[in-house]
Amino acid sequence: MSDQAEIPEFSVVPGRTVHRVLDGRQREITELVEKAYLLHGEARTINPPSYFLRFPDRPTARIIALPASVGGDRPVDGIKWISSFPSNLARGIPRASAVLVLNDPVTGYPYACLESSIISAVRTAASAAVAARALIGDRPVRRVGYLGTGLIARYLHTYLSVLGRTPEEFGVHDLSPDYARGFADYLSGTAGGAGVRVHDSAEELVRSCDVVVCATTAAAPHLLDPSWFAHHPLVLHVSLRDLGTDVVLDSVNIVDDVEHVLKANTSVHLAEQLTGGRDFLHGTLYDVLTGRTAVPGDRTVVFSPFGLGVLDLAVGEHVFTRAREQGELSVVDGFFHDLKRHGSPDAEAVAR
Repeated sequence: MSDQAEIPEFSVVPGRTVHRVLDGRQREITELVEKAYLLHGEARTINPPSYFLRFPDRPTARIIALPASVGGDRPVDGIKWISSFPSNLARGIPRASAVLVLNDPVTGYPYACLESSIISAVRTAASAAVAARALIGDRPVRRVGYLGTGLIARYLHTYLSVLGRTPEEFGVHDLSPDYARGFADYLSGTAGGAGVRVHDSAEELVRSCDVVVCATTAAAPHLLDPSWFAHHPLVLHVSLRDLGTDVVLDSVNIVDDVEHVLKANTSVHLAEQLTGGRDFLHGTLYDVLTGRTAVPGDRTVVFSPFGLGVLDLAVGEHVFTRAREQGELSVVDGFFHDLKRHGSPDAEAVAR
């Protein structure tokens, strides 16, 4: 006779709780994300391809499913379901929304649904912080430039600011002058004495910055001229589709996962299609973290992270555990109902 498995309670973790758990814990979450990268590089995770739901009548919109599994001492399975509707910006609401479902690795039962736009932004920002810490090396960081000034840029700045390399100046550029000025005002209040400059063009920003943070909604490359990068900056290519093929091929390219990033017409995917090979990829972030790949200081270095579901799960499991410890879970009583293999007579049904 087999032991009766315990079915977990099902809980909902709203955005206010997610924010409360993560707020001010940039260093802790950066270390957590780096650990997830190491687990991934050691093949202790499962990260299938992301699945894209697209709409012929809404070509700019998409919803993406990211299934994944994380091993190690905090195992968890699950899936992130995240939408990107750029038209939301004109409606005055954020472009992206998301939920994250966590599954018990023993029974497979889902045990939590978390608001995940914050988790997604945090893991993206922490990923960039891990990469920056590993890739900057002895490079000077006098000027950091943000190309694109939305919510992700704000989270990126928050996480990059804990690395202890405060620049002399921040640069800002956005296709919307209003967005650029708003982000510049935000940076002025958090810049720790550094100046803030709004640039009139992407070229001007790129040419003047030692670290370029791409956080746009660009669907096709628009930074096309390698000469803009002649000073060899570090490019945190978070938005993935900003760089032209000539720029990619002229750079040292580090990615989070080779198979994942070479799809969906990312800049590096376009470079693969043009060249017919992958020799322009120099390694993964795991390779850099473990010393397998050395990054030269005299070339432009580009980090292109496709965004791994295992990072969402690692952060999401952390949020769930902290929320449970703090008594902040919203348990849904009776979420799982029909749990007997052959059912049982219902008194009311029998009476009828």
